[in-house]
Amino acid sequence: MIQRFAALVRLSALCLATVLLAALAPPRALADAPPARTVSGWLPYWDQEGAYQDALRHAAQLHTVSPFWYRAAASDRIEGHPGAGDARVIDGLHAAGIKVVPTVMETMKPGELAAILTDPAARATHVETLLGVVRARTYDGLDIDYESIAPTGDAAYVAVRAAYAAFATQLCAKLRELGKTCVLTVSPQTARTGRVWDYPALGRAADKVRVMGYDLHWRGGDPGPLATPQWYEEIMRRATALIPAAKLEMGLPAYGWDWVPGGTTRHVTWKEAEALRAAKGVPYQLDPVSQTPHFTYEEGDSVRQVWYQDATGVAADLPVLRRYGIRDTALWALNFEDPGLWPVLARV
Repeated sequence: MIQRFAALVRLSALCLATVLLAALAPPRALADAPPARTVSGWLPYWDQEGAYQDALRHAAQLHTVSPFWYRAAASDRIEGHPGAGDARVIDGLHAAGIKVVPTVMETMKPGELAAILTDPAARATHVETLLGVVRARTYDGLDIDYESIAPTGDAAYVAVRAAYAAFATQLCAKLRELGKTCVLTVSPQTARTGRVWDYPALGRAADKVRVMGYDLHWRGGDPGPLATPQWYEEIMRRATALIPAAKLEMGLPAYGWDWVPGGTTRHVTWKEAEALRAAKGVPYQLDPVSQTPHFTYEEGDSVRQVWYQDATGVAADLPVLRRYGIRDTALWALNFEDPGLWPVLARV
């Protein structure tokens, strides 16, 4: 009898241990779950179908797509690019579980946007005009990408900085009343750049602040990498000191520039850069500092330099983001990228 009782005790203990282990073990569904949705991506209107299909292929990682659909032309006028508001794209992204937050950009002449923002009446009109865009479709919010104020000179930048912050605060509050997301896209703030953005005010106003982490070297300057880990370190140190990390998205490049001394600089996607490298028979090589791919080739009497970004280059930058608690990234742009980038982004 005692032996039978002892056996029952041992059996009960074994069953209890099994139950406890099962409770502590991760559910199979979670263990087999796809990567978390930590990526947003811009959808270029000039490659709308290709970018749309790219988004659907990677829907498990994308939480938001921002079609590059609108341009602010005046305080009371927003113009659509070709394909703007395409219901098939909106509905297809929604069916894949992706939010649709279109981008409104602007290419106004110097001073025009600043004049709108610093005039309270014009600013209020502009906010209402933008709200008309988000009400016109089943959008989930707006992404504001206003860049012409970035180089504002010394005499005016303090006023323009305050005016943009006031505009963002008003717009984001109105969007939130409608249950919509407010995204603000800004240039990096470093010791030499980005002073026109009031990061603390924008961080309080927005749901997400996208920092354009590209064009360290750009079409108007000398050849070089679009980003480096050292540059990202400076950007993230400043940004996370002023904006909660959970609100930040780091914009990553999926493109590059093709420079020639004294000539025209060309934009190239990763796909175009790799096709060009293969066509010229140039070996793949990485810059040892930035871990960015680059190559040179001859065209007529000129020697051109191409610097671009791929999965290897982005993988070199991600440890900086992890160190500062940044999980969300924004890709410029969908269907530009190295396919190997997606598993890399899953490790952010």
